[in-house]
Amino acid sequence: MTRIGVLSDTHGMLDDRILEHFANCDEVWHCGDWGSLEVANKLQNFKPLRGVWGNIDSYEIRSMFPQHNRFMCEDVKVWLTHIGGYPGKYDALVRPAIFQQPPKLFVCGHSHILKVKYDKTLDLLHINPGAAGKYGFHKVQTLIRFEIDGDKIQNLEVIELKVKDVK
Repeated sequence: MTRIGVLSDTHGMLDDRILEHFANCDEVWHCGDWGSLEVANKLQNFKPLRGVWGNIDSYEIRSMFPQHNRFMCEDVKVWLTHIGGYPGKYDALVRPAIFQQPPKLFVCGHSHILKVKYDKTLDLLHINPGAAGKYGFHKVQTLIRFEIDGDKIQNLEVIELKVKDVK
């Protein structure tokens, strides 16, 4: 069994409460818009890390992480990207590939809107963890924690953190 913490859109700010919530995770996945090398370095030093770059990320972040990250986690095909859309409205950049080679788990960020939705057409689970950073229109920082056990995605938890004032 692999315990995973997923976040996105930190925009240069990594709230220490996130590390507390991910303390028992085996891996952390970041869906882009890191905003700074400090966020990436802190997460890499914290847990095994997988990630992708987002539209605001610098050349340095883009050289560390791919735009799309496809991998296996136990027996689950995973696709991590930043701009992916959601079931019924996948982004044009992912639409052809997601229909040709659908993963079992599709995880993206960008919208700052937390969404977990099953796609019956492609037989996949879509996850957008919302925004874990403090910048944006959102009033609550959101993260997701779940487990992969063999081919099962289970025990998904949504974590909400009240946005603290940025100093």
